[in-house]
Amino acid sequence: MSQHHAALSRRRFLRTAAQAGAVLALPQLIPSSALGDHRVVAPSERIVVGGFGIRGRGMHDLKCFLDSPDVQFVAICDVRKKSRQKVKETVDGFYKNTDCAMYDNPHEFLARKDTDAVLIATGDRWHTMAAILAAKAGKDIYSEKPCSTTIQESIDLADTIKRYGVVYQAGTQRRNIGNFILAADLCASGRLGKLTTVHANTLAPGTSQQWLETEELEDTEEWEVDWDTWLGPCPWRPFNKRYVEGGWRGHFDFHGGGILEWGSHTVDLCQWAAQKDHTMPNVYEPVGQTHVHCTYDDGLKLVMRDTGWIGLGTCSARYEGETGWVETGDSGRMKTSASVRQYLKNVPTAGTDPTNHIRDFLNCVKTRGIAQSNADRVANSHIACHAAYIAWQLGRKLTLDTKRIEFVDDAEANRMRSRAYREPWRS
Repeated sequence: MSQHHAALSRRRFLRTAAQAGAVLALPQLIPSSALGDHRVVAPSERIVVGGFGIRGRGMHDLKCFLDSPDVQFVAICDVRKKSRQKVKETVDGFYKNTDCAMYDNPHEFLARKDTDAVLIATGDRWHTMAAILAAKAGKDIYSEKPCSTTIQESIDLADTIKRYGVVYQAGTQRRNIGNFILAADLCASGRLGKLTTVHANTLAPGTSQQWLETEELEDTEEWEVDWDTWLGPCPWRPFNKRYVEGGWRGHFDFHGGGILEWGSHTVDLCQWAAQKDHTMPNVYEPVGQTHVHCTYDDGLKLVMRDTGWIGLGTCSARYEGETGWVETGDSGRMKTSASVRQYLKNVPTAGTDPTNHIRDFLNCVKTRGIAQSNADRVANSHIACHAAYIAWQLGRKLTLDTKRIEFVDDAEANRMRSRAYREPWRS
């Protein structure tokens, strides 16, 4: 049996077990919760998970996976020895054993036949490549955002996930956080009237083409890192430890710019609230130094901006209709027009907490359902961010054919839809 089909067979078993549990009137075994242990789940019902490049934000995700009784985390793959050792210590400490395996090679890691799913929390440059390799290995995927660095990567990601039939959830967790859900519901219910403009909180778009100065790769445990694999599909450049410590942000080869940094969340929220998950704007016009004004083919406006917000927290979104408006952000607080204030209610909010989002993913792994932040939705919202960044870089208005995903009559803009991959990496 091939590795891909073996993984699918295991997930079919998980799905069948979940469905059977829903229809049986009486339990066949005494549940562990009745014995006072709510964490014990039969091994056959556990989702076996491994991780790529877990640090920083990824450690928050890891905690959610570890806290899920139906998950067994078994392996970490990271090109930096210090990082994979930290994850192993965390996992082994949680389970009170020494079982977490360590890998520095993604192909060897994905060749494991016992893993059902992977958590991808590398730097942005690796998100698409890691997801595509994982999908081809038959693994379900929870990937931190941004999920792509170009328009072409967005397309390749969605196509690959569909071709291999795996579950994909992007780490755009605000789709499963209470205040953002309520704001989207106000739009969907028509309580704002017909939507006219949606606003996405983005950051200053620019990135640097400059390299950091060359440093010698220290032959110490602290800096034992496979630099070639760290770069992955990106162009070669000399080592500098600041890249590895998170300083890759803001460098063009590794980063999609400030619009994508927050827009992967907030443009996604606007698409969701406006019921535009199936498409993206077709007109992109840079305004001033940091804003891009976009228009959908039905006339709805999408404004990507980094200023003029009420102050409700990071990654804010604002939705305006003919009869009302609502704005909210990571603080969990909401402001609205008087016309819809009566519909506000206290909702559970956890800022950037991915707990509910990861639970949505795990449920979909079991049922083979479609996750809230699936690859098709993410591809479309990311394409909108990439197109806006291209318009900003060129300093001119662009029109996007949203069926062909090509800019109309602009060869220069079309060349910017993709970047060359370094050998031997290919999607």
